[in-house]
Amino acid sequence: MNQIHAATRQDKGSLMGAKLKVAGWLAVGAVAGALTTMQLQATARNGVAQLPLEELQQLAAVFGMVKSDYVEPVDEKKLIGDAISGMVAGLDPHSQYFDKKTYKEFRENTTGRFIGIGIEMAMEEGLVKVVSPIEGSPAFRAGMKSGDLITKIDDTLVKGLTVDQAVKRMRGEPNTKVVLTIFRKSESRSFPVNITREEIRTQSVRSKVMEPGYAWLRVSQFQDRTVEDFVRKLDEIYKQEPKLKGLVLDLRNDPGGLLEGAVAISAAFLPSDAVVVSTNGQLPDSKQTLKASPSDYVRRGGNDPLSRLPEALKRVPLIVLVNEGSASASEIVAGALQDHKRATIMGAQTFGKGSVQTVRPLSPETALKITTARYYTPSGASIQAKGIVPDVMLDETAEGNLFAALRTREADLEKHLQSGQGAEQKDEAREKAREEARKKLEDEPAKKVARSELKPPPEFGSAEDFQLTQALNRLKGKAVLVSKTAVERKAEADSAN
Repeated sequence: MNQIHAATRQDKGSLMGAKLKVAGWLAVGAVAGALTTMQLQATARNGVAQLPLEELQQLAAVFGMVKSDYVEPVDEKKLIGDAISGMVAGLDPHSQYFDKKTYKEFRENTTGRFIGIGIEMAMEEGLVKVVSPIEGSPAFRAGMKSGDLITKIDDTLVKGLTVDQAVKRMRGEPNTKVVLTIFRKSESRSFPVNITREEIRTQSVRSKVMEPGYAWLRVSQFQDRTVEDFVRKLDEIYKQEPKLKGLVLDLRNDPGGLLEGAVAISAAFLPSDAVVVSTNGQLPDSKQTLKASPSDYVRRGGNDPLSRLPEALKRVPLIVLVNEGSASASEIVAGALQDHKRATIMGAQTFGKGSVQTVRPLSPETALKITTARYYTPSGASIQAKGIVPDVMLDETAEGNLFAALRTREADLEKHLQSGQGAEQKDEAREKAREEARKKLEDEPAKKVARSELKPPPEFGSAEDFQLTQALNRLKGKAVLVSKTAVERKAEADSAN
């Protein structure tokens, strides 16, 4: 799903987004959520006197040479922006300079608001697949359905576009029109749909009563309204099933989001004095411990959104589903519930994004996002470059983990931060498995392997969702098909270290 967001603390915090990159019909996700704090002041904490003057003179000299000697004129503002970007990019994968465009996108991601047509999407066979139209959106009103394939966006063929390119063409200015050509498999026909773009508020929470007494609740990212939507969906579940016997909290492919959201959703299942997460870094305000208390997740002047939840939720049997796309804020929730033995964590080892980024505005339109701390689960464990290890390892499908070896994790990113908790070694076995899996898929056309053998995993929450079926079996005391091949990943260090 192309839902890209980060984990943030309101008034203090915000998280970087993560992109799910897809090659044809094969999802090979690169998900990187990040816990971030917002600093509204734009001034540096260190004085100018500490700046290395000789090196700054060299920078000024290079700037002058480029301005005077380059083959064609270069915009000065672009040169400065590129210099800042290069400086920050050399630190780690998550520190970033936001120019006007990227800062606007960042703020859209964390608020869950953007101008577009209103679909949750994935890629299938090189086309945009509608996973679900967002209720009330232009796409929903136009009659688009789950499973629809978008083959053209205006006059541009979708085949050959990247996810980002497709998204960019479907987004635009409010009240502008876009014509989508839809292929609907169930009706074996193609037809155009005219849609007027408008502001979309993404829905980050979905739920379903799977069978009497058992429900599924999915959080796809942590945004401004996620906690309110979470409470509303639980209200709906309890109205349908007042004697709920078990709940599956699905955090698979959740790249992160607002820190308050992660703390609040953890608090829904924990006692108020339970530690949810702690952070530690050089700055005094990066050293903090957050508990499952309203004071740590309710925004200033707001009411406790969890107060409406039934007390029974604190005791309902709980399974949390995670995978290698679960990052940052979703790892905070999984780690807190696991450490307090409040839930059984099932699925695959998570992404391993355990660092904190602080976003400091430099101007009304630009900002700096810089890594300032690591965060830790209640037991004091850093998940950086390792992730949360499930209590029960599950394969993606009944046929095994078809694509897991290809997915990018924190430890695969260049210059990633180490956990800070002991020696870390490169996982050579995983690298070998990744290369073998990639080669198999690259050789697939030559070997004429049936596409059905490599079909993408089914939609989360569907009747074909293998991991969800195993989670429900666990809640009901039935046998679970535990993975026979998945083992705990070691924390990894950058090979250069």
